[in-house]
Amino acid sequence: MSDSATMVVKNVKVFDGVNDDLVEGNVVVSGNRIGEITDTLPAFADGVEVIDGEGRVLMPGLTDAHCHVMGMCHSLPAMIQGDIGWIYANTVAAAHRTLMRGFTTVRDAGGPVFGIKQAIDQGTIPGPRIYPSGAMISQTAGHGDFSMSYDVATALGGAPSRGESVGMTLVADGPDRVLAGAREQLKKGATQVKIMAGGGVTSAYDSLDSLQFTIDEIRAAVNAAHDWGTYVLAHVYNVEGIHRAIDAGVRSIEHGHLADEDTVKYMKDKNVWLSTQPFVVHDHHFADPRTQAKHEHVSSGTENLYEWSKKYGVNTAFGTDILLEPDKETHQITMFARLSEFMEPVEAVRMATSTNAELFRMCGERDPYIDAPLGVVEPGAWADFLLVDGDPTKDLSFFDDYESTIRVIVKNGVAHKNTL
Repeated sequence: MSDSATMVVKNVKVFDGVNDDLVEGNVVVSGNRIGEITDTLPAFADGVEVIDGEGRVLMPGLTDAHCHVMGMCHSLPAMIQGDIGWIYANTVAAAHRTLMRGFTTVRDAGGPVFGIKQAIDQGTIPGPRIYPSGAMISQTAGHGDFSMSYDVATALGGAPSRGESVGMTLVADGPDRVLAGAREQLKKGATQVKIMAGGGVTSAYDSLDSLQFTIDEIRAAVNAAHDWGTYVLAHVYNVEGIHRAIDAGVRSIEHGHLADEDTVKYMKDKNVWLSTQPFVVHDHHFADPRTQAKHEHVSSGTENLYEWSKKYGVNTAFGTDILLEPDKETHQITMFARLSEFMEPVEAVRMATSTNAELFRMCGERDPYIDAPLGVVEPGAWADFLLVDGDPTKDLSFFDDYESTIRVIVKNGVAHKNTL
């Protein structure tokens, strides 16, 4: 074995993130990369950290393609009224909890997490790798407009809302403002750009069937992202909005639950990703009947969406979209386990590891983790993996008790949890 080895995880069954079958062996870590996977235990020097898996499954760390690291740990009133230092302190803690749920990489779909990402990458604080989008770009009265109804639109000279002032959202009307807004996120370090192209469940002014941004406005964001070698992801549920986003050059449709079968096929024809969530009615019980009705309408499309995406072979990613409901933060792992209601467990765990990583890689040279493979357990890959009590290729239900069943969490070659 190489003298550079820093950790050996012996006597494990490896799910590599791609293949169905588990492979028995030992995983050698060298620094922050996986050095080798061998069926014979090599000799190793004193001082190497040794973990005996005792026959458990070793798998890649989980990933979340639609996460809000800052938004998931705050309510809307907290975001509007809270001290900014307190908000960031909460976000640091949320990043740590995300890692402790077994998520070693996330694509942040909206929020000012550039500094959090930098601190994590430098080892200052624990947390997952983050692909940040920066502020969610919305039109006036769109899904990202959290101003009051009596506020004057920023395009008409009004002051930005609190959500805009902290960098959670950006309201931009007209191609020029959208172009500048997208460029602003790229300047701050966004690896991809997020726009709101249709109505949402929890937003105050828009119905689910509303179309948001003209095709020229969407193209402005797409052009900005393309010039930086990356792409645009678009929040949208309805059929016409999905078609408009795709026709304007959007590469990743977020949600899409109200798509019809022809629209799902259109995603495949245009080689567009579907980044969606296994929403069900009992996830939420909103006090506002209008909001509850929208949530139930969206949830009604979940089963068909997964069925059609599999039928046509659409590139499909797993995300959670937990936002402004801090009491639902642990649903992140619950929603992953729920995927097995819509597909085979091995398909689900592959989606939440290597498939998600393919989507993350679409940001090209903007990829902060481009130096090694991600979402897989193979020589040369980032050393991000879990050791679990259970076989995720056969059953995901054990993740519901993740605090007990995820025994070891290694990210970047460092064991952040080890109960063995």
